[in-house]
Amino acid sequence: MASDDIVMGQGPFGLKYYLSGALAGGICCSITHGALTPVDVVKTRIQLDPVKYNKGMMSAFGTVVKDEGAGALLTGLGPTAQGYFIQGWFKFGGVEFFKINITKKVGEKTAWENRNSIYLISSAMAEFIADIFLCPYEACRIRLVSNPSYASSMVGCATKMAAEEGFVNAFYSGFVPILFKQIPYTMAKFAVQGKAAEKIYASLGASPENPPAIGAIGVSLTSGVIAGVAAAIISHPADTMLSKINKGGGEGGSMFTRMGNIVAETGLWKLCTQGLGARCVMIGSLTAGQFGIFDIVMNAVGASKFHFHNPESH
Repeated sequence: MASDDIVMGQGPFGLKYYLSGALAGGICCSITHGALTPVDVVKTRIQLDPVKYNKGMMSAFGTVVKDEGAGALLTGLGPTAQGYFIQGWFKFGGVEFFKINITKKVGEKTAWENRNSIYLISSAMAEFIADIFLCPYEACRIRLVSNPSYASSMVGCATKMAAEEGFVNAFYSGFVPILFKQIPYTMAKFAVQGKAAEKIYASLGASPENPPAIGAIGVSLTSGVIAGVAAAIISHPADTMLSKINKGGGEGGSMFTRMGNIVAETGLWKLCTQGLGARCVMIGSLTAGQFGIFDIVMNAVGASKFHFHNPESH
């Protein structure tokens, strides 16, 4: 069984480490989601108005700029950067906390043999917590992107939504869809990235302690692209539904009734494919950037990221 501080020959893992992981997660998610705001604006427009934006991502970029000006591509930047800093704090920090403490609980040998399951469980729990904080920001972002004239700022948007719809309806109507979107996305993201990084290291005869020529950051970036594309495909139907719900679609009845109405109106195939190309580009690059920045920030604050290791090798 691992000691309190040293796990799989690594550590110590205490409050400083978990806070470092949370800070690195907040920074990497805020930077990457903020930087990709223009892509997300276009992706959301394609999902919400496929009749108008029906000629691909590049054409949609041109249409938005022509109709509304280049500044429209930054619509929702404020809630995006703030919301995803908070979400990244709880998501990345939570994944580190849960995977290390689960490993302590079950023992190193069992953890090594079931590391993929630990990735999945840890990321699901961390994402659930993170989404409680993210959901109001995401509701404001989508409202501003879908209707730029609705309000001039995030605070103005939130105030107006709460006044018109009430707190829960305004900010948590999309909570179930966001869970359906974010939890499978995050589970795939961390599990696939962990597995891909492991395979890359093995194929190059290297390890996190003895990285290959491309460096540990290079491994994180490469495995992040693979994980991002996989996660985007898995979570895309829920992402489309979330966009439509926060625009006000599927009116009538409970949240689940609205979800059913949206599926009936949109069709399952379109729900799974509208805006998927733009989202794969966005999430593939975003996820690669997140894992790369996470490692850079962790190194900058003097923390060494936990990796699963075969306990028989140390």
